[in-house]
Parts: sequence; structure tokens; C-alpha cells
Amino acid sequence: MTIKTIIELQAKPGRREELIQASNDVLASMKNAPGFIGVTRYEIIDNPDSLIEIAEWETPEARQHWLEQSMKTGALNRLTLLLGAPFKAITVKKLG
Repeated sequence: MTIKTIIELQAKPGRREELIQASNDVLASMKNAPGFIGVTRYEIIDNPDSLIEIAEWETPEARQHWLEQSMKTGALNRLTLLLGAPFKAITVKKLG
């Protein structure tokens, strides 16, 4: 059963474009990850410094493996330095 992770990222003031580029770099590392299906990104209308990403994975384990590898390699470091607030993430699966 596939899962989706919904992540809210808020850029530091004036750093939105840099956050988008850092997010693009993270997405590039995800594209070849085993179990990764795809991602859709959105901006929040009332807060353009905030982005929403919805990533789809084949299993929770595939996402967890990618996350652990990314932490080891530092793939998320640049992205986290551009955040103006802690990111919010929830993982969901379809009912039924």
C-alpha cells in the first residue's frame, strides 16, 4: 500500500527562491530512490514563503530508508539551513 508524506516548509524571510532550489536538489536525490513514486509541490496562497510538498512512496520503509541515507550524506543540510521555522511532516495512507 502506498503512503504519502505531506511536508510544510517555511523559508526564512527573503529566502523563498533559495528554499525552492534546495528543495529541487532534494527532489533530484529522491527520484532514483527505491520505492519513490513522485512528488507534487504547492505554495500556500496566504503565505508565499511556505511550501507544501506531497511525496508518494511505495512503503513507509522505503521512505524511512531514503530519509536515513539522506541524513548520513547531508543531502538535507542546505534545505534545513533555509528554514525559518521547523518543518512539519505527516505521513498518511488511504483508508480502506
